[in-house]
Amino acid sequence: MQPSLIASPERIRQAARMDPVDSSTWMVYSFQAWFSLIGGGLLMVFNLWLVIDAIRRREWIWVVILLALPGIGTLWYFFHVYRGSGGGMSGFELPGAHSRRRIKELQAQIHHLDKAHHHSQLGDIYFSQGKLQLAEASYRAAMERDSQDIDTRAHLGQCLLRMNRPAEARPLLEGVMHENPKHDYGHTMMALAETLTALGETDNAVLYWQHIVANHTYPRAKVQLAELYLKKGKVAAARTELEDVLRDDPHTPVYQRKRDRVWVRRARTLIAKLPA
Repeated sequence: MQPSLIASPERIRQAARMDPVDSSTWMVYSFQAWFSLIGGGLLMVFNLWLVIDAIRRREWIWVVILLALPGIGTLWYFFHVYRGSGGGMSGFELPGAHSRRRIKELQAQIHHLDKAHHHSQLGDIYFSQGKLQLAEASYRAAMERDSQDIDTRAHLGQCLLRMNRPAEARPLLEGVMHENPKHDYGHTMMALAETLTALGETDNAVLYWQHIVANHTYPRAKVQLAELYLKKGKVAAARTELEDVLRDDPHTPVYQRKRDRVWVRRARTLIAKLPA
């Protein structure tokens, strides 16, 4: 027979006679138990959330790690994969990686030397971090000191595009394209194609995307070209681009897969919706 959950009169009298020290100890232990229970529950929920994220990314090794090592695996995945995915700017990175130490170095160089390229490099860091207003301010400071620098103009154009100001981005990006169509290994041309799409000039955008996919294997280009094909009813052409993305993904280097995973996920979503 299970004991009654209602305290008997005798137990109540015993509790009333409990020594204050024992009572305090009991309260500490009770608090610790509740804290451990709540903390463990939150950890389980957080770990489950990351497991679902890993499944969506098709990171099967990480799924095993998260299930086998909750706690250590949770933190490891969160900082190494989830936060490292770039947040809102994932898939739109400028070439290069940066750190807080580099920001401090550039701020010191700007303070003492105030050179255009230091402002531009600082803008690149802010852009990569998704701090677009700070990036724009740094790029414009660089333009005030050297209005002809091709990298600064291109990156300011990309920044304005990400801030939903494609009309302002267009002349900057087109100017760079006239000087060097291969600038930034095709990233500037991709930004111009995205700008034209945002402005509703999809026919011109398709021409740029077709040129890019003919010379590069960027999932970013193939997926967006496929999206425009679908809007124009060209399902077969869209399928070809999406299948190329999914076929190439397992054979790309790890660092590149990490950078392009947002486009690979979009390709899987689109191809699943295509008619058989």
